[in-house]
Amino acid sequence: MSAVIHSPAHSDRSLLAASFALFAVAGGITTPTDSLVLTAAGTALAIGGVYSASRFAASISRKRLATVSIALWSSFLAVAGLHVLEPGSIAAAAPESIAIPTIALSAITWATLLSACSTTVFLAFREYGATPGTEDAVVENDSDYSVR
Repeated sequence: MSAVIHSPAHSDRSLLAASFALFAVAGGITTPTDSLVLTAAGTALAIGGVYSASRFAASISRKRLATVSIALWSSFLAVAGLHVLEPGSIAAAAPESIAIPTIALSAITWATLLSACSTTVFLAFREYGATPGTEDAVVENDSDYSVR
């Protein structure tokens, strides 16, 4: 019998979904106005999204994180392509009910962008071996390599 404890495959997806939802809400509430309160709330939600993304990145393999990152960048590019339709001009010409799809598109755009950026940054941290305490060794030059 193996000593490795396997976790269910879906256990880490909830962290990514929570991160995506937090990013979407942050992007959606900051779109319609330039309110300082909404901007602060959106920033707090985005911080929560980054935290959730970091927990997600720590719970999966490097290969899977790279795959998720590529998928999120592809999703962002697909969503960003919808902005060619100029949702703001469509909203100005249509009744007020069209403002909701404009805000939704903005929320999805921000969610895909921030999710893609977060997973890519955490992949880079893992790829380059950034661990707690590494920066102290670099600053103090306490590496294993001798200086000749």
